[in-house]
Amino acid sequence: MALAVIVVSSILFACAATYSTVPLTPIPAFIASYQSALAINDLITAILLFSQFSLLRSRALLLLASGYLFTMAAAIVHALTFPGVFAPAGLLNAGPQTTAWLYQIWHGVFPLVVLGYALLKDKDGGAKIRGSARRAMLSSAIAVGGVLSVAVWIVTAKHDLLPTLLSDGHFTSYLTAAISTELLLSLAALLTLWFRRQHSVLDIWLMAVMCAWLFDVALSGIFSAARFDLAFYAGRFYGLCAASFILAVLLIDNVALQAQLSRLLDTLRLQAASERQYHTERERLLSAVVESSNDAIITKALDGKITSWNRAAEQLFGYSAQEAVGRPVDIIVPPDRRAEVHNILDRVGRGERIEHYETSRVRKDGRSLDVSLSVSPIRSASGEIVGASKSARDITESKRTEKALNQEIEERRRIFDTSHDLILVTDTKGNFIQVSPSVTSILGYAPADMVGHSAVEFIHPDDLENTRNEMRAARRGQNKRNFETRYIGKDGKTVALNWTGTWSEPVRRHFFIGRDLTEKQAADAHIRQVQKMDAIGQLTGGVAHDFNNILTVITGTIGILEEAVASQPELVAIAKLIDEAAERGASLTKHLLAFARKQPLQPVEVDVNGLMLEAAKLLHPTLGEHIVIMPLLAEDAWTALVDPNQLTTAILNLALNARDAMPDGGKLTLESRNVFLDDAYASMHSEVTVGHYVMIAVSDSGTGIPAAMLERVFEPFFTTKEVGKGTGLGLSMVFGFIKQSGGHIKIYSEEGHGTSIKMYLPRATGLSQTATEVRMSANVEGGNETVLVVEDDELVRKYVITQIKSLGYTTFEAANAAEALNVIDTAATVDLLFTDVIMPGIMNGRQLVDVARQRRPSLKVLYTSGYTENAIVHHGRLDTGVLLLAKPYRKSELASMLRMALGN
Repeated sequence: MALAVIVVSSILFACAATYSTVPLTPIPAFIASYQSALAINDLITAILLFSQFSLLRSRALLLLASGYLFTMAAAIVHALTFPGVFAPAGLLNAGPQTTAWLYQIWHGVFPLVVLGYALLKDKDGGAKIRGSARRAMLSSAIAVGGVLSVAVWIVTAKHDLLPTLLSDGHFTSYLTAAISTELLLSLAALLTLWFRRQHSVLDIWLMAVMCAWLFDVALSGIFSAARFDLAFYAGRFYGLCAASFILAVLLIDNVALQAQLSRLLDTLRLQAASERQYHTERERLLSAVVESSNDAIITKALDGKITSWNRAAEQLFGYSAQEAVGRPVDIIVPPDRRAEVHNILDRVGRGERIEHYETSRVRKDGRSLDVSLSVSPIRSASGEIVGASKSARDITESKRTEKALNQEIEERRRIFDTSHDLILVTDTKGNFIQVSPSVTSILGYAPADMVGHSAVEFIHPDDLENTRNEMRAARRGQNKRNFETRYIGKDGKTVALNWTGTWSEPVRRHFFIGRDLTEKQAADAHIRQVQKMDAIGQLTGGVAHDFNNILTVITGTIGILEEAVASQPELVAIAKLIDEAAERGASLTKHLLAFARKQPLQPVEVDVNGLMLEAAKLLHPTLGEHIVIMPLLAEDAWTALVDPNQLTTAILNLALNARDAMPDGGKLTLESRNVFLDDAYASMHSEVTVGHYVMIAVSDSGTGIPAAMLERVFEPFFTTKEVGKGTGLGLSMVFGFIKQSGGHIKIYSEEGHGTSIKMYLPRATGLSQTATEVRMSANVEGGNETVLVVEDDELVRKYVITQIKSLGYTTFEAANAAEALNVIDTAATVDLLFTDVIMPGIMNGRQLVDVARQRRPSLKVLYTSGYTENAIVHHGRLDTGVLLLAKPYRKSELASMLRMALGN
C-alpha cells in the first residue's frame, strides 16, 4: 500500500511540476484551513506516538512523537504569522521574511527528527527510557516548546538580523541553500529508514511520508514561482498528505487493536464464566473431599482460631464442628506443647510449608494421640497469608508398631553383631549379602571383605558340590538343613564349620548359621588322646599285673631249680639265663606300671636341688666327656612332694634320651624353678590343677623331635630311635610317674634346635598363694603401648593376646615371621615385638628381630620360649642379656616382663 501511494504521489508530482507556475485564485482562507488541518493531524499523531512510547519506552518513538509535536506547533505559528490571513502583515509582530524563515525551520527540523529516529531504532525499538514515561513526555513537550519559542523570537524580534530569503517574489541564494539542505536531509532520512532493517509498519509509512515531504519541499520551494500558484497549492497538499499517512496508519492500527481487544474481552468474559463455574464445581468437589477425607483437616487464622473442622477431625479429636469452630486450636494441644503451635503459626505466617511434623495432641476425653501434621499457608486473592490449613493423621498405632518393629530389628541386629557363630545371608547365586562380625575371629576376614563376593571364593573346593546340593535342597523346601563345610581362612588355614541353613522364598535369600568346629575338634582330639592314653594305661597295667604274677612264679621257682641242678654246671648256666630274663621282665613291668600310674610310690618331702645334683654326679660318667652338664638351680626352690627314687629314675631317663639326641656332643641343662600355674594356663590344659609347683627342666641341644611325633612320644613302646636302640618305655614311665604324683609334664621341641622337657611337681607345703604373692598378682601393672605377638601355636597365641589386651595394651598378632614383618611395615605404631624364639619357616625369632630392627630401629623386644632361658643363651641362639619369658608363665610375670622390656 505504501509503495502504491508513493507511485501515485510521484505521478501527481510530475503533473503538478509541469504546470507549477500557473497562477491560481488567491484564497487566504486556504492557509488557515490547511494549517489547522495539518496541526490537528500532527497533534493526534503525536498523542498516538506518545501513547505507544508509554508502553514501549523507546527513545526513537519519543523523538518521533516530539517531531510531530514540533510540526504541529510550527504549523500553528506559521499560520498566525502568514500575511493576509489573520492580519495584513501577520500576527506576532511578523516581518516580511518571518513566514519564509518559519517554513524553512519547520521543513528542516522534521527530516532531522526522522533521521534521528532511523538511527535510534532497531528490531526491538532501540534504547529504552528507564525512568518515568510521564516525566519523559513532559520534558519532551517542554523542549519542543522551548526550541520553537526561541525560533519564533529570532524570526520576529530579531527579524532584521536574518538574511533575506525572498526578494521581489524571487528566491535568494540563502533560500536556495536552505531548500537544498532540506532536500538533502529528507533524502538522507529516507535512505536511512530504507537501510535500517527490520522494517516495522511505522517505518514503511514513514518512508512514504518522507517521499511526500520531498515532493512538498520541491513544489513549494523549487517549482513555485509565486504565492497561490499551482505549485503553492500542490506543495501544501503533499504536506497535508505527509501529515495524514502516519495518522491514518496509527488510527487503523488502533481500530484493529480495539477490535482485537473487544474480541479478547468477549473471550475473557466467556473464560471467566467458565472458570467461575469450574471453581464453583471444584469448590464443591474439594468440600466433598475434605469432608470424606480420613485425615483431620482443620483451617485456622493466624491467631490460632479454628475456622473450619471436617468430619475426620470430629472423629479424631472428639469435638464436633460446632464445638471447635471459633475456639483456639489450644483445645487439642497439650499444655506443654502450646509454644510449639505458636512457632508453627509464625513459620506459616512467613510462607513456610511444614510437612509430616510428628507431635502429640489430646482428645476431648483427655486421651493423648500421636499425630503427623502437614501445615500450609492460606493466601487471599491478593496473595496475603490470612491463615493456615492443617491436616492431621493419627499415627499412634503406627508409632507403637514402629517401636515394636525397631525393637525387634535392634534385638536381631544385636544377635547378629554379638553372635560367636558365623551368620551369613546369600542370594540365589551364592553371593554374600550380609556377614556377621564374628567372621573376623573365625576366618580372619572383615565382613566388607566378603560382602558382594561369591561363597565359591571361600569354600574348600572339596566341599563345594555338597554345599550346592544343600542349597538346592533348601530351595526345594527342605528347610533347616544341617551339614558341615570347610572354609578357607584369610591365613590359608582350613576351618571346619557346622552349618544350619534355611531358605526364605519371600525375600529369596539363604540364611546360614555356622558354628566353628575348630575348638570342638581340638577338644575331641584331646579327649581321644586322653582316652587312648588311659586305655593304653589300663591295658599295660593289666598286662604288667598279670605278667608280674607270672614272673613271681618264675622267680620263686628258679631258686629251687638252681639247687636241684647244682651238680650239673650246664643246667646251672641255663637256670641263670632264666633268672636274668626274669629280672629283665620285672624291670619291664615296673616301667609299664609306672606309665599305668599303678606303681607303688612313697612320696616324701624332697629337696629337688640336692636330688638333681646327685643325679648330675651319676650322669657324668654315663654321658661322657663330650656332653656338658649345666645344673642351674634356683636357690629358693621349694621342696616337692614326690617319690625321690622315681624322680631320680625319671631324670636319668630324660638325660639318657638327651644323650642319644646329641651323638656329636652338646649341652645338657638341669634347671629348677618355682612356678604358679594359674587359671589361664589351666584353661588351656584341662588336666592341670591351679596351684604352686616346683618346675624341673631337662633340656638338650640335640636333633629335636619332628612336630608330627610330639603327640605320641609319651605312648609306651613308641620311640624315635633306631630299631634295637630303645624300648619306647622311658618317656612313658616319666609321664605316668608325673601324672601319678599329681603333677604336669610339658615337652617343647623343634627339629635342629633340641628338646626341653619340663616336669611340674606339687609343692610340698604352701599349696595356696601366700598373702604377699596374692598382693603381687593383684598389683599387675599394664600399659597403653602397642605389642606385636608372634606365636605359631594358635591356642597359645589367643591366650597371650587375651592376657596382653586385659593389661590395656593394643595388640597385633602374627603366626610367623612373614606375617610379623607385614604388620611392622603397615602398622602406624609398634612399640614391642613379643616373639617366640623357635618358629617354623625360613626365619626364627632371633632372625625376625634382626630384620625388624633394621626397619624400626627403636623397636623393643621380648622373647618367649618353651626352652629354659639358659639353654637358649648357651646354644648360641640369643645374646646374653636379652629378655626372655619362659613358658609357661603367670599373668603377673607377663606384665612384669612387658614393662621391663618397654622400659629397657
